[in-house]
Amino acid sequence: MRIFRHPRGLASAITLVAALGAAPALASDITVAMQLEPPHLDPTSAAAGAIDSVLYSNVFEGLTRFMGDGSVVPGLAESWDISDDGLSYTFHLHDGVKFHDGTTMDAEDVKFSLDRARAADSANAQKALFADIAEVTVVDPLTVKVTLSEPNGSFLFNMAWGDAVIVAPESIEGIKQHPVGTGAFAFKEWVQGDKIVLDKNPAYWGTPAKLDEVTFKFISDPTAAFAAVMAEDVDVFSMFPAPENLPMFEADPRFQVLVGSTEGETILAMNNKRAPFDNKLVREAVAHAIDRKALIDGAMFGYGTPIGTHFAPHNPAYVDLTAQSAFDPALSKKLLAEAGLPDGFTTTLHLPPPSYARRGGEIVAAQLAAVGIKAQIVNVEWAQWLETVFKGKDFGLTIISHTEPMDIGIYARPDYYFGYDNPAFQDLMKTLAATTDPAKRTELLQQAQKIIADDYVNGYLFQLPALTVAKAGVQGLWANAPTQATDLTAVSWAE
Repeated sequence: MRIFRHPRGLASAITLVAALGAAPALASDITVAMQLEPPHLDPTSAAAGAIDSVLYSNVFEGLTRFMGDGSVVPGLAESWDISDDGLSYTFHLHDGVKFHDGTTMDAEDVKFSLDRARAADSANAQKALFADIAEVTVVDPLTVKVTLSEPNGSFLFNMAWGDAVIVAPESIEGIKQHPVGTGAFAFKEWVQGDKIVLDKNPAYWGTPAKLDEVTFKFISDPTAAFAAVMAEDVDVFSMFPAPENLPMFEADPRFQVLVGSTEGETILAMNNKRAPFDNKLVREAVAHAIDRKALIDGAMFGYGTPIGTHFAPHNPAYVDLTAQSAFDPALSKKLLAEAGLPDGFTTTLHLPPPSYARRGGEIVAAQLAAVGIKAQIVNVEWAQWLETVFKGKDFGLTIISHTEPMDIGIYARPDYYFGYDNPAFQDLMKTLAATTDPAKRTELLQQAQKIIADDYVNGYLFQLPALTVAKAGVQGLWANAPTQATDLTAVSWAE
């Protein structure tokens, strides 16, 4: 793998720009850079986390919401009542909430949003979040009752996802290009390939934003990301893609570096329904061919926590199963021979734009080649990954970070892109959904982690760190990323 080092001339130029000083941002404006640009702007009809990165909480809100520490708090619902049998949730909505187009947000909009998300023809990427909803009833304009078909201990958590935000029938047709929400910021413009601009919502129902304008800039190349931050062309770079540069920013008083955790399980996903990955021996061979330490050191410059299953290490229910898929190339070769593939095989390795995937993919391909697995790298843009891999399931291997919170339940979906179909696991997830006792839920979650590790469904690589570089005067940023969001509702400049 090639590691970029700035030519002397470029480094001098950057230093000169920094010395002269870029034009300072107004105290009421901020420019936030991100690596990925959203494919469109409807968080309720796509799996692209980049949509939530821009819009979650800023533009769109749900009945509940995630905070920076991962807790779930009231959102558009100021309170709720839960029936004794756990089947009915009666949400009491905040009064006076309006969408950015001036229309009122009320119980009818909640019913519309939830019914749309769970409809037979729904395009919601997390449709399973709504599977237990049997009926949504409007009690009065500020009260909506959601009846479940069975108790679901995660229901309020599920309603905090970006896929569950409340939208309006009046603006749904144009939502992909002009999103209309209820948040502290309103959509202003999208210059595709460059930026998305949000303006402060002067009629916001809650605590108003401290910033007047927010600009999200899209910079996919790690080299350009470093140059933009160092030249102070941007104020914040969320999920900074060049971790090798962080020591330089830490040593520069103009900047602050935030290192936190995410919900992003970074995996080497295998197409369980395509030969030879339909053979557990082959999947196990792939897992033992990966040297996680070399991968984290080489692709992430030491940032990242090894994982052995699809679960965040910071979660109290996490079980460390990394030893079960420890680096052992000799065992990999033995398993391939047992699977009838003593000479290995050839497959594809689709890599989306994030640097963890592109950089990590080169290392993984080399490690696989050492045991006879020839992975042909296919670099794809985000929209291509969604179409080819996620929707089309036309791949052998891919590297991707699943940034949705507590999403081990995706392994209970046989039609999910990696094609894992285990009825026992599906039954376990149903039991988990119906369980509210914390100790029992922990036990079930630990069983779930062990099942997918035993089945070697995917290669489990590392938990993606949250790496943010910002100007020293920016305050109120999330250090951790409990969901894929760049929540700017409480961000401001230090006085």
